[in-house]
Amino acid sequence: MEIDALEPFLAEQRGNRNRLYALLGRLPARNRPISAETVMTEDRGTYTLTKLSLDLNGIEPVPAYLLLPKQPKPGRQKPPVIVYHHSHGGYYGVGKEELLHPAPYLQQPGYGEALTQRGYAVLAIDSWVFGERSGRSESSVFKEMLWHGRSMLGMMLYDSIRAVDYVVTRPEVDAGRIGTVGMSMGSTMAWWLGALDTRIKAVADICCLTDFQALMKDGGLDRHGLYYYVPDLLTQFTASQINALIAPRHHLSVAGDADPLTPVEGLERIDRDLKNVYGSIGAADAWKLLRYDAAHQETPEMREEVLAFFDRVL
Repeated sequence: MEIDALEPFLAEQRGNRNRLYALLGRLPARNRPISAETVMTEDRGTYTLTKLSLDLNGIEPVPAYLLLPKQPKPGRQKPPVIVYHHSHGGYYGVGKEELLHPAPYLQQPGYGEALTQRGYAVLAIDSWVFGERSGRSESSVFKEMLWHGRSMLGMMLYDSIRAVDYVVTRPEVDAGRIGTVGMSMGSTMAWWLGALDTRIKAVADICCLTDFQALMKDGGLDRHGLYYYVPDLLTQFTASQINALIAPRHHLSVAGDADPLTPVEGLERIDRDLKNVYGSIGAADAWKLLRYDAAHQETPEMREEVLAFFDRVL
């Protein structure tokens, strides 16, 4: 579809995106100055790892890893960059380390090695209460944020958006080709970030494309952490409507039919809804849901599809 014909759709999206962002609570100013301190740089063979301390939110420092490949993709002077979101799994002490040392439900090698080997730069941050930001419980941080009129998911997404603000300033990367990926909580972060930030050109979510109504029907609210829940969300948006804000940009979702975090009825509903949205704007090929005979885990086939997806669209 021509851009002029697409404009009414994009204009409606902009309004919905602003409404969705407003639901996240009293977040820090979107345009507050951010800064970065290099903590250390290390040669990892095929890539260089830089550890950073980012001032993104003005409340607490955000530790981050930036991985730069030594060999960009053939024919490209600068690598695309993938924003990687770590999972939850109760592994509060891990955070961004998952990029280098994958959780038990992820394939080997870690996405840091897998992506840099294919010529991508990768950015990963510790989310609130994870990695070097752990020490306080998820529930205590959730409650304190709520008292301040903030949602925890909102503050997590704010940090991720500001991390994108930072990485596009790096001269080593191609700021026009940004993708995002994550598993479980990282999957949720990936599709929310893609919905809220149009600089994300490709979203790959692994095992957490959850339809809210199907989850409630299945009695599954306790299967997600406290961070997941945003006040008033269900009166305004469905999961399909949030994901529709990614269109017409590329979106791949991989899911297990035996995954309790993503009831099959909900997967089918979201797939049907997004096929309608993408098809209506002539972008049917930009959305794909692949389902596997698996539970809450990344299979070898999922990993292969995710990497091939980024190679194809970035």
